[in-house]
Amino acid sequence: MVIGAQLCTLRIRANQSYGASMAKGIMRNGLSVGLGREYALAFGERGACVVVNDLGGDIKGGGKSSSAADKVVEEIRAKGGIAVANYDSVENGDKVVQSALDAFGRIDIVINNAGILRDRSFARTSDVDWDLIHRVHLRGSFLVTRAAWEHMKKQMFGRIIMTSSAAGIYGNFGQANYSAAKLGLVGLSNTLAIEGKKYNIRCNTIAPTAASRLTQTVMPPDLLASLKAEYVAPLVLWLCHESCQENGSVFEVGAGWIGKLRWERTKGSIVRQKNQKMTPEAVQNKWKEICDFRDADKPASVQESLSTLIETLSKIDAGAGISQNPSNGISTNSSGINPLMAIGQKLTEVGFTYSHTQCILYALGVGMSTKDPDYLKFLYEGHEDFSCLPTFGVIASQPSMMDGSLSSIPGLNFDYTKLLHGEQYLELFTSLPTSGKLTSQATVVDVLDKGSGALIILDVHTYNGQELVCYNQFSMFVVGAGGFGGKRTSEKVKGTVRPPNRPPDSVITEETNKDQAALYRLSGDWNPLHIDPNFAAMGGFKKPILHGLCSFGFAARHVLKHYANNDVSKFKSIKVRFVKPVIPGQSLQTEMWKEGNRIHFQCKVKETGELVLSEAYVDLRDTLEEGKKPSVAVGLQSDLVFAEIGRRINEVGKDLVKKVNAVFQWEITKGGNTAAMWTIDLKSGSGSLYKGASQNKADVTFTLSDEDFMEVVQGKLNPQKAFFAGKLKMKGNIMLSQKLEAILKDYAKL
Repeated sequence: MVIGAQLCTLRIRANQSYGASMAKGIMRNGLSVGLGREYALAFGERGACVVVNDLGGDIKGGGKSSSAADKVVEEIRAKGGIAVANYDSVENGDKVVQSALDAFGRIDIVINNAGILRDRSFARTSDVDWDLIHRVHLRGSFLVTRAAWEHMKKQMFGRIIMTSSAAGIYGNFGQANYSAAKLGLVGLSNTLAIEGKKYNIRCNTIAPTAASRLTQTVMPPDLLASLKAEYVAPLVLWLCHESCQENGSVFEVGAGWIGKLRWERTKGSIVRQKNQKMTPEAVQNKWKEICDFRDADKPASVQESLSTLIETLSKIDAGAGISQNPSNGISTNSSGINPLMAIGQKLTEVGFTYSHTQCILYALGVGMSTKDPDYLKFLYEGHEDFSCLPTFGVIASQPSMMDGSLSSIPGLNFDYTKLLHGEQYLELFTSLPTSGKLTSQATVVDVLDKGSGALIILDVHTYNGQELVCYNQFSMFVVGAGGFGGKRTSEKVKGTVRPPNRPPDSVITEETNKDQAALYRLSGDWNPLHIDPNFAAMGGFKKPILHGLCSFGFAARHVLKHYANNDVSKFKSIKVRFVKPVIPGQSLQTEMWKEGNRIHFQCKVKETGELVLSEAYVDLRDTLEEGKKPSVAVGLQSDLVFAEIGRRINEVGKDLVKKVNAVFQWEITKGGNTAAMWTIDLKSGSGSLYKGASQNKADVTFTLSDEDFMEVVQGKLNPQKAFFAGKLKMKGNIMLSQKLEAILKDYAKL
């Protein structure tokens, strides 16, 4: 059966079968009436080949007769239609479907409409009352649909209708058995809609109110007369049309009115705190909020439902649960800081397009000069080793904060003239390209209450196409915005480290230019505090001050030159705390201590001795102490596993795409930092594996340490236990994680 393109006529090609219609009519005034009869006649009139199934029993499931089905078949044939009768119980669903296959060669549509009533108050409902209702309504629909399912899959077409009821949706006195079965059909339909989608099988549920043998005993005659079954059939015909893509929906229908239903859920409330016992008193205190349907959510899938729980676990892990003393809980103070609203919010993704000009301008802005021939590789685009300074990574990422609508984040309503740059962390995963387009995504990962102010922690990941280039963490201090009852510390903050308690191993002193701030601001920080004397005076400064990130750049290149010979590939990460400002023209003195691959440093203003940058460090890659024999660098253990996965995809990628049909992204951490990102694309072509983030949106993303990843892969750590222990974090369609076995089950011992 294929329904024609003319929607107005819903014409059906007469040489195609239409499927099995569960016709349950009754004889009244010499005519068979009911929903099943109307469906059968309507489809027959449109040219469908119809199987009319009716056991011919009474409304309680007793008796058997062929007359009802025969009567409808005769009416269809009398109008020139094609139909055959079937008298089997729906518990013999395979026989019902076989009737369609024998008569017409295929089955395209199943309308599950069979039903009986055995109404009793709950206390008087017997096992027989319960079981018989479920056997006919729920089990019968299951058996008929299952018999047709594989045929629909093979022909890549199918339309299925489940018949629920208002009693199933809302409940009804004396119909506990009936209500339970009818709502069960909704759940069955929803799952079939998911499983059948890729085979072009659509499944929907209707909850009709119409005159039938089931309603004639519970509705007055005048109401029955206005609730004609013919007012329901058009909806069923449309849902079965080949151009109708509606799937997994529930419709109430009757008297010429149709309405679509959906679930609604309150925003709810978190009622426990990390490492604290959850109490019924906490539930009681939050009850009004739990039951408040204002601004309600409308989850449409298990994934959307579970995403709330995952977000809850993340917030609890971040300390965003309730306080033990509700009166001392986190609240929005006059500054407008509310961590519960802000944490986890993403800013608008921002692109940054640049050429070699911006790289050179930045190098000049942080004090490089052609006076030093070693710096020519950063200042001349024609140099054979032309490079971009590693700390240019903050420039590429900064627009995500400045242009990414930080002010629009809920829970961060404060005076932006009181916003100070407290700390900065930058980590490079590859050398920065000297030109191109990078994209950055910023996320508010935590908000801390420091008493005198609020500390906003902003993580920014920057990509070059699909590859993760660098990661920044901006720690922004809002003066006077503290006191909202939040936590003071966070595991998510990249910590500073005090330098060794000994004289510095090396010191570099360099004078800044009086126009240093005027030059540096051309790299994108246009704050007038750094150029306008009047604006600087409003901030309490006698003169415009140098950008903190300019001092940051000075110190970083001092370390890069002295300990890495200006080899940008050796620069891994940098962390600094901003202490006091520098006036352009003052001299910066960088004091450095070497301990392994970590270079501790601090910066002072030479003229005053005041600290500018403190508790700072640069981590280098493969920096070896002089005289020591180079050793083989040890990479991530997980790299070996992904190499094996890549090999397997090359061999059986097409089969994996068929089995899995999803994009997985992995964030592998080491020492609390993101060390690698991998994307397994098993959604298109022959599948692929590449290092870096996916340009296409990942269906599910996993975050865990390199060590825990190996434990999971080798079967030593249960993924579910890892998730609830906080070792494994997931976002997206987490149900797809069940398909990972197809990728990892043949793990090679490397």
